[in-house]
Amino acid sequence: MGQATAVSPQDCGVSSFERDEKTVSRSAGTKEPMKKLSRLSVFGYGAGDAANSMIISTGNMFLLVYYTDVAGIGAAAAGTLLLVARIFNAFTDIAAGRIVDRVHSRRWGKFRPFLVFGFIPLLLSVAVFHVPDVDPSLKLLYAYCIYGLVCIAYSMVNVPYGCLVGAMTQDAKDRARLGGARTMGGLSVGATLGFFIAPLLGAGQDMQQIFTWLTLAFAVVGSGLYVLTGTVCVERVAGSIPKITLGQSIAALKANTPLVILCLSSILFVTGTSATGAAQFYYLRDVLSRMDLFPVMAGAQVVITLTLAVLLPRPVTRWGKRAVYITGGGLGVVGGALVFLAPQDAPLLGLAGLVLGLLASASVSILTWALIADTVEYGEWKTGVRVQGINYALLAATRKLGMGFGGGLVAFSLAWGGYVSGTAEQSDAATLAIRAAAGLLPGALVLAAVAIMYWYRLTDQKHAELVASLSRDAA
Repeated sequence: MGQATAVSPQDCGVSSFERDEKTVSRSAGTKEPMKKLSRLSVFGYGAGDAANSMIISTGNMFLLVYYTDVAGIGAAAAGTLLLVARIFNAFTDIAAGRIVDRVHSRRWGKFRPFLVFGFIPLLLSVAVFHVPDVDPSLKLLYAYCIYGLVCIAYSMVNVPYGCLVGAMTQDAKDRARLGGARTMGGLSVGATLGFFIAPLLGAGQDMQQIFTWLTLAFAVVGSGLYVLTGTVCVERVAGSIPKITLGQSIAALKANTPLVILCLSSILFVTGTSATGAAQFYYLRDVLSRMDLFPVMAGAQVVITLTLAVLLPRPVTRWGKRAVYITGGGLGVVGGALVFLAPQDAPLLGLAGLVLGLLASASVSILTWALIADTVEYGEWKTGVRVQGINYALLAATRKLGMGFGGGLVAFSLAWGGYVSGTAEQSDAATLAIRAAAGLLPGALVLAAVAIMYWYRLTDQKHAELVASLSRDAA
């Protein structure tokens, strides 16, 4: 291939990228556009994230309350377990990316074969919500071991699933459609859990029985959804080589400036939005004294996510993914400021800030999965090696770290403000800490994430040009 040359470290900076853009513009020829994805393929891809959410969303929403209220594990020990698990999961994602890059099936491709094993993390999720009634130290050991196995098994399914975007199409609009379908699939499960399962967990309910039937049902339905995704989501973009060595992966990562920038932006953005999500309950209850707005936020999240999943491909086609990413992030900055500054007697102003945060989170999340696919082609054009597994794994790892850091940020902020659980009225210092955790700190982090994207020079136009160059060189 014409660009399959060795890249020195000094060639990896922005100035080198700008020189490379000119080379792409000169060398890019014309090529026949790839056939648009069918609705079945897009639907099938969204079904895969519905299955993912049966594992991850169930854990995010209910695992802490299960550990503390059903299994009898102390809150501090359970919180530490979940934070450690997030960090461990980041490393399992990276390991899974390396494994995926080393595997290739002539019939099924690189990624689809892994989806048939989706039943494993689903079954392990059943075990997660069945902590035996033994000595407290053994309970904790069981919880660590089983949840660690879930992290490993989930990475081996989720990483190749995420890589499918880059293997199914190189069209910017179709990649945005796939990102929207993924978001809708995950939202469908999250909404089901929030609207139908959460109300069942009130006082006096047999929560163990509820979690038993829920996880068993998800194991059956989710396994079928993974099979559907693996069947209809055909890999149409061939890799440069079927198996990639560790040295080739490292060389490709060193040369991939857009990937590094995207990961840095992502970890800051996810840390900020995760902090807002974790602090939202405290903000509505202890600052605004309006817990009646909680269902409003849940409904707003569903409406916003569904709307953006359908409409976002249009502005992406007109202005490009980076511009829409930055615009969406800007809404998050404004929202954070409103959340922090809204007076207690103006709850709708605080609510408006939270809604802007939802708009930012949904739009950027949808675009992130499309942007990571673009970095794959950049790396292939730069080095001649199409590295997909480790690219996606790095992004997934940054998001896992961001989720862990966001939750920790809220906990540390509450401790700094002297928050006291079970108190009807918090001190001024505690309410200030909650405001900061829900608005000020997330807004600052999202602003930094948006600023970093200034150096992301892989626009949709440049991506199309380098894809054309790759096609010409392969001909």
